Amino acid sequence: MDYKRFHRRARYLLTKWKNDAELFQHVDAIALIQGDDNYENPYVKTLTLQTWLLGAPCHQSVIIITPEKFTFVCGQKKANSLENLKQGDKQIPIDIIRRGKDLEDNVPLYKDLIQSLENKRVGVFVKDKTTGKNVEEWKKACVKYNKNYEEVDVSVAISTCLAEKDEEEARYVRTAAKVSSNMMQYFFIPEMSTYIDEEKPVTNEKLSDLTDMALEDPKMAKRIRMPPEIDEKDELDWCYTPIVQSGGKFDLRSSATSNSDKLFPGAIICSLGVRYKYYCSNLSRTFLIDPTKAMEKNYEFLLEVQNRVLDSIRDGVKIRDVYTKAIALIKAKRPDLEKNFTKNVGFGMGIEFREANYVLSGKNNREIKNGMILNVQVGFSDLENPKASDPRGKIYALMLVDTVRVTNDAAVVLTGDCSKKLNKISYFFDDEEDNKSDAGDSAADNKKRSSTASIVSAVKRDSAVAKSAILRSKLRNEDQEEESREQRRREHQKQLFAQKLQEGLAKYSGTSGNDDGEQKAVFRKFESYRSEAKLPREVRGLKIVVDKKHDSIILPIYGMAVPFHISTLKNASKSDEGDFVMLRLNFLTPGQAGGKREDMPFDDPNATFVRALTFRSADTYRMAEIYRSITDMKKEATKKETERREMADVVEQDNLVVVKGRRPIRLPDVYVRPQTESKRLPGELEIHQNGLRYQSIRSDSSFNVLFSNVKHLFFQPCDNELLVLIHIHFKNPILIGKKKTKDIQFYREASDIQFDETGNKRRNRHLYGDEDELESEQEERRRRANLNKEFRQFAEKIAEASDGRIELDVPFRELGFQGVPFRSNVLLQPTTDCLVHLSDPPFLCITLNEVELAHLERVQFGLKNFDMVFVFKDFTRTPIHINTIPMSQLDNVKDWLDSVEVAFSEGQVNLNWGMIMKTVNEDPGEFYRGGAWSFLGDGSDEDGSGNDSATGSEFEMSDEEMDESSSDDDDSDVQSNASEDSEEEDDMSDSGDDWDALEENARQADERKIKRAGDFEEELPRKKGRR
Repeated sequence: MDYKRFHRRARYLLTKWKNDAELFQHVDAIALIQGDDNYENPYVKTLTLQTWLLGAPCHQSVIIITPEKFTFVCGQKKANSLENLKQGDKQIPIDIIRRGKDLEDNVPLYKDLIQSLENKRVGVFVKDKTTGKNVEEWKKACVKYNKNYEEVDVSVAISTCLAEKDEEEARYVRTAAKVSSNMMQYFFIPEMSTYIDEEKPVTNEKLSDLTDMALEDPKMAKRIRMPPEIDEKDELDWCYTPIVQSGGKFDLRSSATSNSDKLFPGAIICSLGVRYKYYCSNLSRTFLIDPTKAMEKNYEFLLEVQNRVLDSIRDGVKIRDVYTKAIALIKAKRPDLEKNFTKNVGFGMGIEFREANYVLSGKNNREIKNGMILNVQVGFSDLENPKASDPRGKIYALMLVDTVRVTNDAAVVLTGDCSKKLNKISYFFDDEEDNKSDAGDSAADNKKRSSTASIVSAVKRDSAVAKSAILRSKLRNEDQEEESREQRRREHQKQLFAQKLQEGLAKYSGTSGNDDGEQKAVFRKFESYRSEAKLPREVRGLKIVVDKKHDSIILPIYGMAVPFHISTLKNASKSDEGDFVMLRLNFLTPGQAGGKREDMPFDDPNATFVRALTFRSADTYRMAEIYRSITDMKKEATKKETERREMADVVEQDNLVVVKGRRPIRLPDVYVRPQTESKRLPGELEIHQNGLRYQSIRSDSSFNVLFSNVKHLFFQPCDNELLVLIHIHFKNPILIGKKKTKDIQFYREASDIQFDETGNKRRNRHLYGDEDELESEQEERRRRANLNKEFRQFAEKIAEASDGRIELDVPFRELGFQGVPFRSNVLLQPTTDCLVHLSDPPFLCITLNEVELAHLERVQFGLKNFDMVFVFKDFTRTPIHINTIPMSQLDNVKDWLDSVEVAFSEGQVNLNWGMIMKTVNEDPGEFYRGGAWSFLGDGSDEDGSGNDSATGSEFEMSDEEMDESSSDDDDSDVQSNASEDSEEEDDMSDSGDDWDALEENARQADERKIKRAGDFEEELPRKKGRR
């Protein structure tokens, strides 16, 4: 128990009591009698005051509060905890009396307490009813010792004391409100929309139970996005069982319950409230499925009424005035709805869900105080919808509830994360019923509604976990909303770019040159021979000797045998001159231009170097043999160096700690990619203490994967895929067999390949034709569902076994878009932390928090595709290009990048990123001081921004570079013609042709172009005959 909080609040209570004795009915003491825990009704004043003082309820206890001291009568365990309160400065005197287990022995413990209250006024909570062993003891003691005091109800006084919340209490309510908003956004809305979309039958009560259980399910914590300040989930609880109402039966009171009727797609009201450390929050939203214009109009007016109520709430305002202003607005604008409006607009809230003394009605004269927490509730009930075809949709209700904190200025809505805008809570089906139900609407409105399909992807981004095809509404003012959405995106991108610039300046503030840029290559020393005695015997004849054992070439120079390591050789060439053969050896030296290895380090660049040596010999056979040996040795050395560089980042894993005492959890009959052997064979995947073991049928192809080296774990279901798989992306590459591997994948094929396409498969004797086909389709769906369940559960067990080091991630297929990251066009799917392609090798996994920015290229009118480049925070990493993304996905890609906090820019041309990154790595500090990525367009996605930035930057390219770096657009006629023209240009560029021949070729090329264009049809045969 927090003794500082107890004494602070106890002093506050006694001060209020002393300063406002009339409010406390001039009592001399306050008695809190609490028996056993009553799970049915946790909201009683006794428990509220106990929780406020002690931080938790204190059941089976008696607390007597006087201005002089606090007296506790409780069991041994609670008494031990209460002893902690006897510390700190400015203590309130505390007396603790310990109860025993025998009832008769405990009765005398109350004698002194009852006698001290004789002839006094004692404050109690009259409405609190409690039972328990200690309550029986208190009653017996009162009878035995002749209780003689007057009981007075002090509920109003205690409510007044507890109404204004301090910062600690406000923090608890804010956390509870955050969880309530997340439960609504990330669980209820996706679940409800899925049931409606897929037309699955579910009752209101069942959907309520699913929402109820989700809060306690540890597997849902990531989906619900639990706030980080919640240390233990036991601190969370429901204020009440979530309420789901639909189908014409609505009760807008907080005591309503979900009925057993089926969920009806009309008006659906969901109310839920989470409490954190005993502090309550509340939230309610109305969802409209296929709403009529009248329903939309009523909902928009309800939003206006709620805004009027929120504007009225501030410190010092009378409660009745808040309700009066709401009624005045309704009378002025929509008097027909006054009879449907709720009798109050909410109530005070805190530890007690509904503080009866602070109901926001027109009869309450109390004042609203700074720091109060209010449950603001507005609604219209018993509204009629004459256009409904189903009787259940004839009557509907609208309700909005939010948790609000009172301040000196405007009220703060703590549940504001859960949107209540009309276009966020309205859903439409893309079918003909909409047109029938709105036959009276104008043709333009019908067209606008039918075009709702264009915003499906935007809907799914709003709820990333939703897997529904329900379409959000598209309103008359959608163009304005679209513009405001783009404006918000631009503003957010400007903030991200400013943040990138600030972070870069802070990181590279004291750097210059290549200090923190790309690491310089390290000079590697090569030693061919330690001494002259180690030279081979063949050198005595002063001939060229190729020593493959020591990777060296020994050359005779001025009568001496001089060895050269093969790594110092650039290339070798052989040419014949009459009867002689010339062998030229070119070596690597500093300052060579145009070479790929011009950055190769040298121990002393100012030393004297041999650039080339030429030998002439009449022995053509021997010189050809030497040339071939040097070439082969150079190829072998280059291969070894390439392998060495490739394996430089490969790590050697620790040993696997095998599970002992029980069988490990296994996933049987899985295949692995990349394959560890030539023949594809299944194996088993096992979970051990610190990693995984893949055991193939052949023991020599088994390998281990340690949790410490796992960067990402993905599960991809077999929905719309041929495989169900678990994919692991490593932090550092490992060797599996003899292959370097950064990704490993365990999969099973989802389709049943055992069938006969000739139609001679064995049929069910009782089923014929379509019935047999239907049975096979149902079996296919069941098999896929079982595969998904099996692999997902195994992936979740991997995450659990890693002790929190690994989190399971699932690709969002509905957010995917086509692109070409390597050579083929594939579906790229975002996940929570990455952008991935897992269906076929080569795999792609881009970790978003490692991305510095994304640049969209070839964004211009007339092209059907654009490209995207990911630049990493580690500037030494090569940027990743994703080409040929359909232009129709441009807005979706922008929205996704913006939602995951990735800064992006756009331009009309492809940039030479090799040169750009080289410039950045040469001096990152100067790069950031010069404006960093501002040359790309400051993150603006306005038209033309990419073109302006490209021409005005220091990385301006020539036309030749631009042509080399630009990618082809296969769908463009211009591009296809250009490819044919390039063949003609190749024909004209033969080096042996003279000017007359070149002009003739040009004329023929022009005629071929004219023929393709379909012009001069009459002249073509004549020209063709003349040629």
